[in-house]
Amino acid sequence: MMFRKPTMFFLASGHAEGFTQLNAFDQALLAAGVGDTNLVRMSSILPPDCRRIEPLRLPYGALVPVAYAEMTSGRSDLWIAAAVAVAIPMDPTLPGLIMEHHEEARLQEVIAHTREMAIQGMAFRNREIREVLSIGAEHKVQRHGAVFAGLVLWDDGV
Repeated sequence: MMFRKPTMFFLASGHAEGFTQLNAFDQALLAAGVGDTNLVRMSSILPPDCRRIEPLRLPYGALVPVAYAEMTSGRSDLWIAAAVAVAIPMDPTLPGLIMEHHEEARLQEVIAHTREMAIQGMAFRNREIREVLSIGAEHKVQRHGAVFAGLVLWDDGV
């Protein structure tokens, strides 16, 4: 089976409290707008010439490539956070780099760490960065909590 190179991407995040940790994760996916799709976890490369779009309504059951960070916990009063960052190169013919991270921490700390990972990864590749985008979610667990942050790739079908 041959896959087309994605042409678009968007950032998505969500958090939730649920009946179980799995229910919380499912609800975090719904909050992020990707809950009724089949996520295909991918490694962390943004294809060249991929343009950012606003989140769109994905077809039910679609196979959706996504680089993501997620975390669930059942420890009450614990802050959990997940983030993704993407470093977009100055040269649009080169790929960008997506980094994902989660931990027991507040969102600001997790986003800062994730952004720095993307910057360091691009430095290792000797690629000048045009911009770094990031998104994340945090949640203070009551009983069963979850966080999700992802970069969704999509193809416009042209």
